[in-house]
Amino acid sequence: MEITNPKHKKMIDDLLEACRINLPAYNSVLIKKAFALAYQAHKNDFRASGEPYFYHPYQVALIVANEIPLDDVSVVSALLHDVVEDTDISLDFIDKEFNKVIAEIVDGVTKIGGVFKGQEITQAENYRKMLLSMVKDVRVILVKFADRLHNMRTLDFIPPNKQRRIAKETLEIYAPFANRFGLGQVKWELEDLSFKYLNKEAYNELARKVKSKRKEREAYLNNFIGPIAEKLLEHGLKFEIGGRAKHLYSIYKKMIKLNTTFENIYDLFAVRIILENDDPNECYYVLGIINQLYKAIQDRFKDYISIPKKNNYQSIHNTVIGPGGRLIEIQIRTRKMHEIAERGVAAHWKYKESIHTKDQDLEEWVNWIRDVFQNASKDEATQEILASFKLNLYQDEIYVFTPKGDLKRLPINSTPVDFAFEIHSKVGYQCIGAKVNGKIVPLDTKLNSGDQLEIITSKNQHPNKNWLRFVQTHKAKQNIRKYLKKEEDKAVEAGKEIWEKKLKKAKKVFDADDFNKLVRKLKFENYQQFYKAVIDEKINPDEIINQTEDKSEKDDGQDLSFDKFANIARSSAGGVVVEGDHKGFEYKYAKCCNPIPGDPIIGFVIIGEGIKIHRKDCKNLISMAQNSPEKLVTANWPRGNGTYFVAGLSIKGEDAPGILNDISNSITSFKNTNIKSININANDSLFYGTIAVLVNDLDHLNRLIERLKKNKFIYSVERFDAESSN
Repeated sequence: MEITNPKHKKMIDDLLEACRINLPAYNSVLIKKAFALAYQAHKNDFRASGEPYFYHPYQVALIVANEIPLDDVSVVSALLHDVVEDTDISLDFIDKEFNKVIAEIVDGVTKIGGVFKGQEITQAENYRKMLLSMVKDVRVILVKFADRLHNMRTLDFIPPNKQRRIAKETLEIYAPFANRFGLGQVKWELEDLSFKYLNKEAYNELARKVKSKRKEREAYLNNFIGPIAEKLLEHGLKFEIGGRAKHLYSIYKKMIKLNTTFENIYDLFAVRIILENDDPNECYYVLGIINQLYKAIQDRFKDYISIPKKNNYQSIHNTVIGPGGRLIEIQIRTRKMHEIAERGVAAHWKYKESIHTKDQDLEEWVNWIRDVFQNASKDEATQEILASFKLNLYQDEIYVFTPKGDLKRLPINSTPVDFAFEIHSKVGYQCIGAKVNGKIVPLDTKLNSGDQLEIITSKNQHPNKNWLRFVQTHKAKQNIRKYLKKEEDKAVEAGKEIWEKKLKKAKKVFDADDFNKLVRKLKFENYQQFYKAVIDEKINPDEIINQTEDKSEKDDGQDLSFDKFANIARSSAGGVVVEGDHKGFEYKYAKCCNPIPGDPIIGFVIIGEGIKIHRKDCKNLISMAQNSPEKLVTANWPRGNGTYFVAGLSIKGEDAPGILNDISNSITSFKNTNIKSININANDSLFYGTIAVLVNDLDHLNRLIERLKKNKFIYSVERFDAESSN
């Protein structure tokens, strides 16, 4: 879009000129395109001051270009930083029209802005860490600093309560954070502007006093510096010397700390001497000259040249009594020392703000960032560095919020259940759902820094063991296990009560040895598992008690092997009928195929052993019959009206509550099928076992199998034979 409006043309020209002066390289077409889009997106919006809203992103872009210069991507992102949040333009559109990097930066600035809306600021250090954990590209923070700086410069037009909230947030979060980035000037201005709205009376009083003394201060500093400069020139030294008054908030903090008045703060001035010669000895030489001119305060002398600070900061700090008895701090360093100090972590951040938790990675990182800021206009490789730069600090933890804005720190990959238990164990126990940023999500959803959560609870909800698969915090795991153990103990007690009532009703008594034998016989590790199986209906106490009365039935019902089953089935069928000339001959069942009632069978004569009964599809039989077909003998199971034979089923499935009853009902409700015996075992969440039933033919059995397979908790049902049992 061509920019034709003279006022807008002047604005874009000013912005491009700032880029030309401060950036190593820039894409003017891209910046003009962003300018035009931002104008179109915001043209119908106005700020509280009455001016067009578009002026805000434009001023933010100017701050980025002039005061925090880095690259043209930062400038474009500043122009567009509000369009997604405040207009109908989407991130996908930004990605398509510009590029993915710019879209990600705009998204990051939007998310950071949303974190603080309507929230009380507490745990400031956690907020600073949280901001870092949210940001993947450092330029997100730069644009946000510029955005906040312009908002603070135009804070006059919003209600006082909102002014105070934003000012407090700026003082506690953004100003110290800017300082960590080495942005000293941004930090000082944010502090002074915050001070202005948090304590207007003190600010105005200090500003008035400092302003009233400005000419006097300048004259005083010139009077103080003059003799020093004259002496240094006499000694043939090359140097830079300058002085300034401290910032208002810095003065105010000192007044509070010393519990004194403005008039009693004497070291309102600071003077820095930078020597062009890199010889450290020259610094001591200058110190001697100054001490000949002014009386030094010995207990306020600090030599960081012979003993550098941990971040390699080197300088001499000397406080002297100037004209009129005023205290003046003088810093003496070489140009090289000054450059190291400015590129490294600022001394007033690490040593004057009493930050107790030092982060070496953060120090090194801030040092790199500040170096990039200062050398952006000289180093065209900066853009290449930033293109691949990703922020990795604090990625092992996330920072999320309650609906009221309270901040909670959680391990990475935490879920709403972790958050719920972090609030209170009762909230965790009754957690039935969660809203993340206003949207309902599953309980195993992984949270991200900046998410705001609302936990939905129900008195009918309880923890389950599946939660242990995805929770991350020790607190959540401990509470879930504690609850599950308590519920298991209740179930054991309830199962024990049912068992003892059944025994009493059957007039049976089990001593300790008998009971332990029964538990082992049923393949439970301990009596707790047995009682739990009773309450979960995985076993039927009545059947167990009845089986103990009839040993033969007990043997049939427990640990049912194929041999036992085959004998029971054959005996129930009445053996086999051998027809023809061999009728009445002695026969045995072949071990190779183990025929059982219902299988098509045939006999084979073996001299010395009699007749062996095989399945008709037995491979051994087919092989022998090819060589000696004359030895085949017709044989059948006896048949007649009302005749039944025993068939075995091998069954596997999910160990769901009431599954035993479901299986029994499915069998007995079909043609009044009688269950001869049943043996079910459980392992973890699965069950497996065998069932012997009385059926009148193969069709009856096959239909019964299909009926059982319809149960969603049953995985497989097969005829129980020698092959499937091995």
